[in-house]
Amino acid sequence: MNHHHDEAFRLPLPDLRELNQRLDRRDFLLRTASGLGAMALGGLFGNTALGAAPMIPKAKRIVYLFMAGGPSQFETFDYKPKLMSMLGTSLPDSVRKGQRLTGMSANQASLPIAPSAYSFKQYGKTRTWVSELLPYTAQVVDELCLVKSVFTEQINHDPAITFFQTGHQLPGRPSIGSWVSYGLGSENQNLPAFIVLVSKNAAKDQPLYARLWGNGFLPSEYQGVQFRSGNDPVLFLNNPEGYDGADREQMLSYLNQLNKLQNESWGDPEVNARITQYEMAFRMQTSVPEVMDTSTEPDEVFDLYGPGSRDKGSFAANCLLARKLLEKDVRFVQLYHQGWDHHGSLPKSITKQCQQTDQATAALLIDLKRRGLLEDTLVIWGGEFGRTVYSQGKLAKNDYGRDHHPRCFTMWMAGAGIKPGFTYGQTDDFSYNIVKDPVHVHDFQATLLHLLGVDHEQLTYKYQGRRFRLTDVHGKVVKGILA
Repeated sequence: MNHHHDEAFRLPLPDLRELNQRLDRRDFLLRTASGLGAMALGGLFGNTALGAAPMIPKAKRIVYLFMAGGPSQFETFDYKPKLMSMLGTSLPDSVRKGQRLTGMSANQASLPIAPSAYSFKQYGKTRTWVSELLPYTAQVVDELCLVKSVFTEQINHDPAITFFQTGHQLPGRPSIGSWVSYGLGSENQNLPAFIVLVSKNAAKDQPLYARLWGNGFLPSEYQGVQFRSGNDPVLFLNNPEGYDGADREQMLSYLNQLNKLQNESWGDPEVNARITQYEMAFRMQTSVPEVMDTSTEPDEVFDLYGPGSRDKGSFAANCLLARKLLEKDVRFVQLYHQGWDHHGSLPKSITKQCQQTDQATAALLIDLKRRGLLEDTLVIWGGEFGRTVYSQGKLAKNDYGRDHHPRCFTMWMAGAGIKPGFTYGQTDDFSYNIVKDPVHVHDFQATLLHLLGVDHEQLTYKYQGRRFRLTDVHGKVVKGILA
């Protein structure tokens, strides 16, 4: 590589401290006590009029543990003991009520009821029923708010996951983390506001697409950044061979000047987004290696998160890394763990899934709480839909599968602003229909934003002549789960 060290080739470099300290539009609005800034923020944070009390955020940050594939509520949290006496009998038409089935079980001669092969016990002061598959989660159940009445309209994986992450079943909308990043900005100037971690050791039964953490039509600076295990945790962040920090700094200076010229000529907001991303990437060259290094953690922490926590890229290691990112005030951390799509051999498969995730999930809650972070961190656990009470295909002793079931399933939330040790919503004896307090996906999204102090109806972005929002034209805050 030809290095130009002649001063004639050097342009004046921007002061990086100035870049760090420069006010972005959110800071400007936050610091403007009156006028346009106050009105704009007043709308976003739920003021009905100037001078009205704003919504006070309970959560400063979110960690969302997404169990991709649809975990079965029967084998985890929705205990249905009456099913034991109905083993193998067909699901009554009075329960099914003509609801559609997937193409995988629509042609079955019968829909044989499959009780869970696992026992449940009551745990904690709240005496909450938890499956034997989740012994570690059972120990922290008094921290959890179980929501047993979540439902969606999407019956297949891709539209269902897309719906959860973007508020719409078709690709192209911004993800939750991107909306949060756009609406609230970053608390840490050296790391992205929205970071994604994908388990390397999970069964790849269903694909994950980068658009699930994409920015959609929002400026590209708000997309999620995936951190990976290995020598190159963020793609294209390291300097090329034979290139040093001074070279990188000079290159960025040239790029910035070219981008500013282009911006003056065309007025394209994406140019400013690029400038912001380049500046962030330069700062991340220092911050990322530091935050990715868990070698200084004491043995006690690795023991807490479990044997997988020393294996970079595993779910357990990602939970530990998530705690470090939250400590650095990363606004939104999303973990994806695939492998929950159990159409056959469910007992064998779900046992492995729980072994990979249970201990580290509980450890993350314990670790956040003892560091004083749980009180302003919202923790979320769940998948894109639930599973059917009947077995897909043949039902054998302790061997069965379950099809997709969007009508009702269980998620949990914990931490900032959430009632601990609480169960919300109820399903029928077959966990097929909701009998009390339904929670739609858009309600879940509205509640998540509410806990961040944001009115979901006010967080909008104008695109192609229409104002879009995460909750589309739906959603209401689930006040029954708020502390």
